[in-house]
Parts: sequence; C-alpha cells; structure tokens
Amino acid sequence: MAIKNATKSATGNATSANIKSLVIVESPAKAKTIEKYLGKGFEVLASVGHIMDLPKNDLGVELENRTFEPTLEVSPGKEKVVAQLKKAAAKADQIFLAPDPDREGEAIAYHLALQLGKTAADKKKIRRITFNEITKKAVQEAFEHARDVDQNLVDAQQTRRVLDRLVGYQISPLLWDKVRRGLSAGRVQTVAVRLIVEREREIGAFKPVEYWNIDAILQSPGSASNKSQPETFTARFVGIDGETARVANGKDKDGKDQFLSNAVADEATARAVVDAAMQAQWTVRSVEKKERRKFSSAPFTTSTLQQQASSRMGFNVRRTMGVAQRLYEGVDLGAEGTTGLITYMRTDSTRVSPEAIAGVREYVGKEFGGAYLPAQPNAYKSKKDAQDAHEAIRPTDPSRHPDSVKRFLSGEQFKLYQLIWQRFTASQMTPAVYDVTTVEIDAVHGKTYNFRVSGSVLKFDGFLRVYQVEDDEEEILPEIPNGAKLSLATATQLKKLAERDKAEKLERAHKKYAADTARIEARNERAPDGAEPEAIPDFVEPDTALAVRPAAVDTVQKFTEPPPRFNEASLVKVLEERGIGRPSTYASIINTIQDREYVTKIANRFYPTEIGMVVCDLLVKNFPYIFDPQYTARLEEELDDIEDGKEKWTDLLKGFYNYFEEELKDAEKHMESIKRMEQMTDEKCELCGSPLVLKWGKFGSFYACSAYNKKDPTSCTFTKENTANKPDLNTPEAQEAAEQDEYCENCGKVMIMRRGPFGMFLACPDYNADPPCKTFRKLSQKQQQKQSVPQPTGEDCPACGKPLVLRQGAYGEFVSCSGYPKCKYVKQNLIEGLKCPKCGTGDIAERKARRGNLFWGCTNYPKCDFTSNYKPVAEKCPDCGNSYLVERTFKDGVYLVCPNRGEKPEEKEAPAAKASAAKKRGKKASEPEPAGVGAYHYATRIGDAPPPPTAKTHGPVTEKAGEKKELQPA
Repeated sequence: MAIKNATKSATGNATSANIKSLVIVESPAKAKTIEKYLGKGFEVLASVGHIMDLPKNDLGVELENRTFEPTLEVSPGKEKVVAQLKKAAAKADQIFLAPDPDREGEAIAYHLALQLGKTAADKKKIRRITFNEITKKAVQEAFEHARDVDQNLVDAQQTRRVLDRLVGYQISPLLWDKVRRGLSAGRVQTVAVRLIVEREREIGAFKPVEYWNIDAILQSPGSASNKSQPETFTARFVGIDGETARVANGKDKDGKDQFLSNAVADEATARAVVDAAMQAQWTVRSVEKKERRKFSSAPFTTSTLQQQASSRMGFNVRRTMGVAQRLYEGVDLGAEGTTGLITYMRTDSTRVSPEAIAGVREYVGKEFGGAYLPAQPNAYKSKKDAQDAHEAIRPTDPSRHPDSVKRFLSGEQFKLYQLIWQRFTASQMTPAVYDVTTVEIDAVHGKTYNFRVSGSVLKFDGFLRVYQVEDDEEEILPEIPNGAKLSLATATQLKKLAERDKAEKLERAHKKYAADTARIEARNERAPDGAEPEAIPDFVEPDTALAVRPAAVDTVQKFTEPPPRFNEASLVKVLEERGIGRPSTYASIINTIQDREYVTKIANRFYPTEIGMVVCDLLVKNFPYIFDPQYTARLEEELDDIEDGKEKWTDLLKGFYNYFEEELKDAEKHMESIKRMEQMTDEKCELCGSPLVLKWGKFGSFYACSAYNKKDPTSCTFTKENTANKPDLNTPEAQEAAEQDEYCENCGKVMIMRRGPFGMFLACPDYNADPPCKTFRKLSQKQQQKQSVPQPTGEDCPACGKPLVLRQGAYGEFVSCSGYPKCKYVKQNLIEGLKCPKCGTGDIAERKARRGNLFWGCTNYPKCDFTSNYKPVAEKCPDCGNSYLVERTFKDGVYLVCPNRGEKPEEKEAPAAKASAAKKRGKKASEPEPAGVGAYHYATRIGDAPPPPTAKTHGPVTEKAGEKKELQPA
C-alpha cells in the first residue's frame, strides 16, 4: 500500500502527502531524468557507480574453509557518498533502489541495502525497482512492481568478481617474478589476448594458394525492342562439361578439405581454357528468373550495435557504449524536458515488448502505407544462450523520428540514435524483393566450357526504405533470350577495359612503392651509426603499352589472403559466438587488454605486443584448463545458471578452484623465468664478432653481445633491438593510430588532458557539466612518455647558451635549460619595469599554485615572501603614490586599482598585528577581498570584461570552494 501511495504522489494524486521516499540510482544523469517524473515526496540521489568492493591490497576471499565469502568494504573515495545516502535514508519513509537492470545493477542495490539497512526497521523500508527504459510510464510502473533484491543475480555478479580476484591476485605475482613487475592476468581478458595472438600466428604461418579466374566479356544479341544496340556483360568460367572447376585450399578446422570454386590452379590450364574459348561457339543454355526476398535484421543487441556502429560510423566499442549510455539515461529535449531516448543498452536478447511492437507497426502503417506493414509482427529468435533479461535495444518512442530531436543531440548522439531507430523500425517492415536472373552459357570447342552470370534488380524496397544494408548486389543484366547466340566484345569495349586496368595497375604500383620507401627509410633510421643506408629504387611505371587486351576472354592470377586481424567489431563478434564474456563486459575486455599494453591497435586492427605474446604463452602453457576458451565459455553458462537459481555459487567456485589451485602450484615450480633468459643465437656481434644472446629487459627482448662482462668495463657492450615479435610502429598507419582520440566510456565525448597532484591524466570534458560526468583515465605508458619528453622552444639559455626546452612539471608547463641539472636556469614571466615593493631588489614573476591558479611573487623567495593574487602593473598610484597598481576584472570591465586602498604609511598596521588579524579572519590581510570596484580609493577602467569561460573555450572549469574536490586519478 505504501508503494502505491508513493506512486500516486509521483503523479500528483497523492493520498498521503507526508510520504517521503528516497530513490537511489547510479548516475547523476539518470537521477536528473527520472526526478521530473516523481512528485515532491521523492528525493533522487546517485551512488555514482559501485559503493563497495573487495579490499584493494588484500585477496579478500576466504579460502581456508572453502566458503569463498568475500570481504566487502566501502570503496576508497566513496565515503562521502555513502554518508550522504545514509543521512538521506534516515529521513525517508521508504527507500527505492533503482540501479540498472542487470547483475552489476543488482549488486549495487545489494551493497546499498547493506549500508542503509543496518536495523530491522531500516531493512523493511528498502525495496528494489527496475525499468528497461527511462520514460514516465516505465518509471511509474516500476514502483507498482517493487520487489526485494534478487539474491541470485547478486550471487552471479559476486561469483564473477571472486573468480576474477582469485585469478588476478594469485597469478599476477607469478608474472612479476618471471617476467616483469606491474603485469597482471585476467580470467577473460587473457582468453581475448589468446585469440589475437593465435590469429597473428595464423597469419604468420599462412601459405597463399595460387588460383586463376577466367572471365569472358560478351555481347548480348540486343533487346527485343532494340536489337541494334547490344549490351556488354561479363561471365565467369565455372567448369568443363558440367564438372565444377575448383582448386584445393587446404583443410578447415575440422580437417575437412576446402576448395575454391570457379577457378583453375595454374596459368597453363587457364591459358588452355582461354584459347579454346576464343575459338568456341557461344550460346545461352538457360535463363532462370526467380524472385528473392531479403528480410530485415533483428533489433540491435549490444554486440550487433557495437559491430554496426564500428563498420558504419567508425565508433570504437568504448565510444559506442558511452554515447548509448547518455541516450539511455536521458537527453534534454527542450520543452519536453530530459527524456530517455533508448532502452537499456546491455542486452543479448532480440525480444521486444508487445507495446513497442504495436507502436512501431502503427508508425509504419501511417507513415509508409500497408504495403510496408507485414500482416503479422515479425518475430526474431535470440541466440541459444541469451539471458533474455530485458529487451533488445530500441527507441523508447518509435514515433520519435531522429530528425525531430536532431537539434537537441550532439553529432555522435544523433548518428547512433538514428541507427537504432532505423534498425528497429525496419525490423517490423516487409522484406525487400529482388528479381534475380541467372544465365548459364556454353562455349563449345571440342569440350563444353561452362560460364555463368547472375544479376538482380530491386523490385520492391520494403524495409530498405528506412535501413540500408551493406550488401554488394550483382550487376543488372541485359535482356538475354534463352538459346541466344552470343559474341565476344568489340575492340571499343576492350579498350575501355584496358584503360581501367591501366589506372588500377598504376595505383597499385604507387601504393607498393610508397610502402617500400617507408619501410626502407624506417630501416635506415634504425641502422647503427656509420652503416651504409639502403638505396631507394626509382619508381617504375607498370607495363601497360597494349591499347587493348589480346582477347575478350582473359584470366587473372590471384592468391588467397590470410585471415584478417581482429578489429573491435570482429573481436566482439567472435567473443559472442564463442560465449566468452557477456554484453556488459565486451567494452571492459577490449579496454583492459589495451590499457595493459598486451595488444596495440594499428589502423583499427589489433596486433599483439611482444609482452602480450610472452604473457599469453606462459599463461596458456601453465594454466591450460583455466585459460581454455571452451572452459571460459562454460563458466559463463554456469554464471547464468546461478542467476536462474539452478546452481549454488559456492559449488561453481569449488569446482573452479580445485583445477586452479593444482595448476597454480605446478606453475610456481615450472614456469619459465623470462626476465632471467639468456638464449644463444646464430647472430654475430657487429663490433667484436662474438655470438649474440637473446635477453629480456624493461622494454622487451633484445640482443646483447655474449662477450659482455659486468666486472670488466672494457668488455663489448653492443646491443640491438629484437623486432621479430614487435609490430612495426613506424608505418603511417601506426602513427595515425597513435594520435587517435580517446573517448569517454560514459558519454562518448573526446577526453581531454587534465592535471592533478600525480601528474597528467585524461578526463571527460563534462566534469563540471550538469549533470557532471566524472570519468577519468590514467595515461598509458606511451602517452606518459610523450608528455614527459621535453620539447625544444628555439631559444637559447641566457645562462649557459644551451637550447631551452618546454617541460611538464608538477604545476604545469615551464621552460628551462636543456643542460639541467648542471644549469638550473628556469625562464620566468617577469613584470617588466617593476621591482619587488617589499625587498626592492627582486623581480616580480608569474607563478602557478598547486590547484592551478596564477599568482605573482618575488623572485627572492623564500627570503622575500611578497605575493599578489592579481597581476601587478608597473605604474604608480596617482592618489597615494603606491609603487604599483594591480589589474582586476569586474562585471562591468577590467580596471587598474591601487592595492594600498588609500592607507597612509603611518596609518598601516604593524606586520605582526596585521598577521594576527588575518589569522582571526581566516584570510590574508595583505589581500582583503573588496566588495567591488568602489571599495578601492583609486580605480581606472582599461577595457571590457571577457566573456565567462565555457568548457568549449577554456576546458573544464575548476570547481569553487565548498564544492567537491577536483577529480583526481586513483
């Protein structure tokens, strides 16, 4: 009854006006959106993600008695949030926990209940609510179906967390000892790295297979209406005397033979077919016409959304999920207020609610007509092991066309919303219809050489009216009657074809020359000093002297290509197909393996790094069961069983730990020590000719001279880099990839550099927005190195003559001598013509405080402690004669004011008395804050006040005193 009354209060029909309900969600953006749907009897607060976790510096899991009970504690930095929630909960009659409707959200609700439900009375007033979309109807219905926290969901999430903790905390020390400090192992992330490493080795071991395609350029006898204008088309050779031509192409993963169809194995066979076909009689054996229907795809799941956003818009997984998160939590739509535009975006189900289907069918029928509306709603099957906890990703209101909200959305938000709206709308439309024509052609010369050509024409667009699919359609064929005789193409058509070939060959030759040049230049840069640089050959234009091809039947040599390296979309696809991870974990998996530098992304493709390959090999060799992809997928199924109440979480952990503990003990004894590796090689030292040994260092493997002796300073110290297992980062694609923007995983915006007490870090530009986005990310090792490299300024040091460089310091950028530490010169921004008014000998220099604010002080510090919060100007006060003025900005303009404030020297307080008064007031006596320009005895206006700073013009605005402290990296 209390819940019902609370809901009525939210709609303005309260029957109990004194009910005070507290609603807790994860994010401030989500809180802002649902707050408008609730009445005055509700207070909505955000937990800002998880509030409890396992201890940071301890395993936190009970293993001695095999209870696996986790030790949970308030997460560092969340103490104030928890205190605020407890204070609000103490005043509330009811508490509704409303985190996201998945395992993570249920765990957050459980942790909130632990903190807020300390007594039996407190526990009774705590209820759990969930909604798949943030709309008024969905939010209000959620209160009508409030429930207890689902312990099965909590157990499933807690089991995953414990599994990851056991693997990470017990394997990582092994890697520190055997490879390098700071490395870590992840249960699912290691399997993802394994897939990338195995693909790289598959590419390295790939042996191309030669094959030849044969095409004939033919002329139709002309259409029935105009036989004087025959059309040209191309037919592909498919076999001889009805037997399909094919080339052996190895075996598949199951050991079955594979073949390339419609091809021959060598040039001799291909030329024999061409010669015979040139002398043959050509006839059309059959013409088959049929109708083909192309059905629309199901609404998006998390993985299909990530794949399509990548292929269509170039969004990486992190960016896609960040933009989708904001669309789900709500966007300000002007008069309509903040509104959630899509349903929850972490799902592997294609299920859609009947109400949403009815809404989109009504829109399709009204907007496009009955021909585009199927008689019955289209139904789609989810994948076999889908959780099906909530719907597919769809718009909350199908009638809300993307163009109607475009002015309220950022460019990336509009693109993603449009993609989701189009896919969902198309899913309830009729199929597209094509007329497909297949022509079988015979060329008879002794044997019958079979050729085939297919083409299609769009007859009815259907769902393509709103959602275009990426599909290469066949060419549109001319009208060819059955049994018609065909002729080879004329010289005119062949000439056009030859010209096109010439352009294509020239383009390929230019690309190859550019790639060869870049590779040779990179090799020369890495060559030892004094080595002779490799010459770059002159560009040779390919031979395209023939104006036309010698025949209208031609053959082209081709080779099979190795499997492509994974990009983000294809990696997500294979993870989903193998059952590794779940929709909520894909982005985290991809982020983690890059942050740990186990893989690197070049031209949007994943390459394993050397350290990634080494760690992967060690873990797979020593933990073959735990890091097996099939076992990892089976664990995911067992986690689903825990969620469904079919299995106890402790049973899963006992089964896992029995295998894990055995492998862990064996690995501690037998795992190879890479950091102590000294492997003899056949290569010779370039200085003394001794054999080189392969060793492991801080930055990976390298070659060192075997004659080196630590105790002998005169021994050979030659070393060189081992590039065998390292991706080439000197290519243009690699450089371009290194400069790609980083995106906030919460809102999808481009991250910006910020400075904290521990150095530079990346943060969301909406840190001070309403609602704020508190996302931050540590810089990768490469980004940190890039930030720390001094940049030359083009100036020379006035003290020693060496170049000045721009450096990064604890308080920002500064210019100093490149000869540091011998020369400690630091360039300062001085106030010209002004000496320190306190000591009379020092200059006044601009400085930066710890929080980033500027001030001005004497260069004789610490001997002289003169400071000014406002920029001094070398002008005397015409009123009191003070030696300098200061520049201040007020609402109506910029002024020069006298800091002396009209006091005569004899009227000034003694320094000790002044300091005592300042201590009592809690302010600096030397810089009292005036109420305005009128508080100064002398002030003269020198310009207009600048516009207020915005995030766009000045970056994130530093928070005012009394507000939360600036975000700092952990």
